[in-house]
Amino acid sequence: MTIRLYDTSARQIRDFTPVQPGCVSIYLCGATVQAAPHIGHIRSGLNFDIMRRWFEYRGYDVTFIRNVTDIDDKIINKAHEQKRPWWAIGYENERAFNDAYAALGCLPPTYEPRATGHITEMIEMMQGLIERGHAYEADGNVYFDVRSFDGYLELSRQELDNLLQPSGEGETGKRDPRDFAMWKAVKPGEPSWPTPWGPGRPGWHLECSAMAHKYLGSVFDIHGGGLDLIFPHHENEIAQAKAFGDDFARYWVHNAWVTMAGDKMSKSLGNSVLVSEMVKQWRPIVLRYYLGTPHYRSMIEYSEESLREAEVAFARIEGFVQRALEKAGGEVEPATEVPPAFAEAMDDDLGVPQALAVVHTTVRQGNSALAADDKEAAVARLAEVRAMLGVLGLDPLDPEWAGESGERGETVLNKSVHGVVDSLVRLVLEQRESARGRKDWATADAIRDQLGQSGLVVEDSPQGPRWSLGPR
Repeated sequence: MTIRLYDTSARQIRDFTPVQPGCVSIYLCGATVQAAPHIGHIRSGLNFDIMRRWFEYRGYDVTFIRNVTDIDDKIINKAHEQKRPWWAIGYENERAFNDAYAALGCLPPTYEPRATGHITEMIEMMQGLIERGHAYEADGNVYFDVRSFDGYLELSRQELDNLLQPSGEGETGKRDPRDFAMWKAVKPGEPSWPTPWGPGRPGWHLECSAMAHKYLGSVFDIHGGGLDLIFPHHENEIAQAKAFGDDFARYWVHNAWVTMAGDKMSKSLGNSVLVSEMVKQWRPIVLRYYLGTPHYRSMIEYSEESLREAEVAFARIEGFVQRALEKAGGEVEPATEVPPAFAEAMDDDLGVPQALAVVHTTVRQGNSALAADDKEAAVARLAEVRAMLGVLGLDPLDPEWAGESGERGETVLNKSVHGVVDSLVRLVLEQRESARGRKDWATADAIRDQLGQSGLVVEDSPQGPRWSLGPR
């Protein structure tokens, strides 16, 4: 068994060999908390949640770090616009991100450090870089000298002479316009921390280099994030860390975007779809299926039609799980191993679409077994399906999804409303059963059709009729 991953720095799929046998260390660039998350933000968390689950299934001990950028130009600008403290905006949106991750079934990270909690580590890194000749102070700012580091731009494969380095307001005193800020001198009305070079605040890139070093050491396995972070963020992280003396990340893994009309989903474009609103319209497990089952390196073009297709596809899986569970007459535990074809797909650069094809094939086999009244085969297929769905975080029988409300967020119906609807539907189903008893098939079918038009699916089972929410 060898897991293989596409390494952005190598531009190819590589066999995964951990720094420490039996262990995997992952650093994922997390939220910049200037606003609530849209589904494009959460896609990254979902993709790396599936990666983590697969490594754990394969027996690795995983350390998963996902940071929070809680000080940034965008957060400060929001604070000025809203006339609120910067830290209040950051904390409010940090909680919104954590609610969104939880609602869509992401496991909590091993550690989730905030940038503002690691100013000491950032100062130490800057001091080391200045001593080594890779950084310099100017007007209270501290800059990284990009020409001092020979490996600069190896990740993004750009030419230094053609580089346009993003710069912010107040970044004065640069020796070269391509040098980037690690520390920004204080401006009126902005938060600041004391340093040997004067008060100020950290630059975005420095935060991650310092936190990765603190929690994962001088070398770790995987650094992840969205494609948009390759330059300048990840390129600058590498420069800082390696010039400081770290080997840094062995593998660079980047997920693609969620797009709308071909554009990356972003707040600045005004085309974002907030998770907090989406979970009111769609079941969170369906959103996870929609965002998590395309290959992590493939773009997702958002549309309600594609979400409905995901809802229908997942309903087929859920329907089999429920029918097979009834046939079993009791609880069915997940199989101890997933089918070989599923494992082969996941080992090959987390091939979730190919792995999902194995899930649907197994569901079809299970439905055939149910149709043939083969209880043993149906139960065996259910155990396999549960094992595969568990790896993807999509097992509808998992206790994490079983509750109608809780730390994973609310689903379409809360418990009390579900109970009321169930009582009303049961009354209608009793009328249908009476019609069937009279052999009044037309009335029985009409009742079922009317329920279907209301968004409810009625299925006849050996235990009697049951209802569920159907695809919209």
